[in-house]
Order: sequence, then C-alpha cells, then structure tokens
Amino acid sequence: MPESTPFTSRRGLLFGTAAVGAGALLAGCTSNEPDDEPAGNDDQPAAADTPGKAVTIGFAGPQADHGWLNAINDNAKNRAKKYSDVTLEITEGSNDTAAQIGQIETLINKKVDVLVILPADGKALTQVGLKAMRAGIPVVNLDRIFNTPQAYRCWIGGDNYGMGLNAGHYIGEQLKDVDDAKVIELAGLDNLELTKQRTQGFDDALKNYPNIKKVARQAAEFTVESGQAKMAQLLQAQPKFNALWNHDDDQGVGALRAIEQAGRDDFVMVGGAGALAAFQAIKQDNGVLKATVLYPPTMAASAIDLARALGQAKGVSGLSEFEIPSSLTLYSAVVDKDNVDQYMPTGFK
Repeated sequence: MPESTPFTSRRGLLFGTAAVGAGALLAGCTSNEPDDEPAGNDDQPAAADTPGKAVTIGFAGPQADHGWLNAINDNAKNRAKKYSDVTLEITEGSNDTAAQIGQIETLINKKVDVLVILPADGKALTQVGLKAMRAGIPVVNLDRIFNTPQAYRCWIGGDNYGMGLNAGHYIGEQLKDVDDAKVIELAGLDNLELTKQRTQGFDDALKNYPNIKKVARQAAEFTVESGQAKMAQLLQAQPKFNALWNHDDDQGVGALRAIEQAGRDDFVMVGGAGALAAFQAIKQDNGVLKATVLYPPTMAASAIDLARALGQAKGVSGLSEFEIPSSLTLYSAVVDKDNVDQYMPTGFK
C-alpha cells in the first residue's frame, strides 16, 4: 500500500491511520513498573455489544444459489439484528456482474456508512470497490478478493489452501500406517482459483506421507447433481482406494448418493465447507463420511462486526490496536466425531 493515498473518509483516513492522543502510542506496550498500566483500548474503546453510534451497513453479495451462499446472507442478517445501532441495507444478490455493480452503486448513492461486499467476481468488481472507497465509504471485502487492497479497508475470508492442507493432514494421519495407501479427490470448479488452492494444499500435505499416493482427481461443479455424476465416474474407475477428499459438502450430498448406490463402504471420506447434513452424518458415524474441513459462513457475521467497528471508528475487542485489521483469514478447522457437537450450530443447510 502506498504511503500516500487519495482515499479519505468522513471519519478520517480509511487505511489505518487515526487521530489519537499520546497515550494511544503506548497501546499494547508493557512496563516493568508495577504501578504502570498499559493504555490499551481504554483510551479509545473497542466496539462492544452495548449500543453506540448508529451505523448503516450496505451488504451486497452474489445470488444465494448454494447452501453456503445462503448461509452467508443469513449470518449477515442475523448478526445485524443483534445490534440496535445497526441498520442493514441488503441487496437482492446477483451473479450478473453488471447487476451487482449497479446494486453497489445504489448503496453508494444512498451514502451508507460502510459497505460489506462479497463479489460474484472479485476482479470484475474491483472498480466499484475503488469507487466506494473514493466516496469515503470504507469497504469490508468478504471472501472473494478484489484485485487491489486499495479497493477495500479490510478483507475477511476463508483459507482455501488451508482447507486442502488440513484435509490432507487428517487423511494422512488416518492412513499413515497403511502400506501403499491410495486417495482420490473430488474437486470443485476447476476454473476457480479457490479450487486450485484447495488442491495445492491437499497435495502439499500428502507429501508428508510417502506411503500415500493420489491416484485420481475429478472436478465437479459444487452442485448435488455434479457431485453424484462425477463420484460415480471415480468409483467406476477406481475399484479400490483408501480415502476420498471432497471439496464441498453440497456436492458431497450427491457424492454420498453415488457411494451408496455403488454399495461402497471401504474407504474414509472427508468433506469440505461445513454443511449441517455433513455434521449430522459425522455424528451418526454409520457411513464413510468421517470428517469435514470448514470454510465457515460465519465470516459474514464477523464482517458485520468489522463494519460496525469501522462505522463507529473503533477497534476490535480483545486487540490492543485502535483500528480493525487490514485482513483476517479464518482457520479451516477439521470437524470429526470428537468435536462435531461444538460446530453443529454453525452448520448450513
């Protein structure tokens, strides 16, 4: 990020500088003197649950044509309801780039205080993110990232590489004592960068287990129908393998149908994203699905928290800084029968 930038806000600079007293410079520091107290956020409180300055947040996302995307919308709406000082202006959502740009421009013209944008296409919507920032409206870029950090004040999203990495390590640990173990992969859309990142993480994790070889990979389309069709092809081509990683729990519903139809139960399956149906199957523990790696839609709720903090010119509770971070990458936890009850409330339908 250049040191000088034309993007300023009604509440000061968008890119992490703020007018603070001398005590703020001590935030997060400690002293050897027992009577000294660190300044911390007592000088400029972090955003709290108690009502503060009223904030209007504009929320624009793609069409909710997938269980995960629908959960994104639900998380944003439900989080906004938690705060009496937040008004949420939410668009209908569209996968058409021009339509989503128009929706965001409408929110800019309404002069909302903060924008939360999950772009259908991060590259294509970069310019409208820049337009909002130039208008003095800070942008929280959710998940699919814009081409330049100048188009957002904060990015929050999942860890696609980490999904693959953690799925690979989980499978590796299950098969570390199996000679000549074979694994297969049911990926998502291959034209998406996130799919490539998930595969790369998976492959990198498997390098730690020399006894394991990935023998097949098939790309599906994040839908139930494609998951069933592509899984049926994999099962026909691979009569024997030890583990399967499926990138997405929605397409995993179809994959499980194909597995049941083929009468197969001789391998371990790991899913991805964190659907409620996957959690329930893991808890029942009577099929091949033993775990899933998270890509949590709760990021939308956290985006509302960050937007509210921005609108109130406050930091994040629990951190010493006076500004919210410039980026937050969520962890892709592995959920299996040992911890599934903890995550069950976060599962999406």
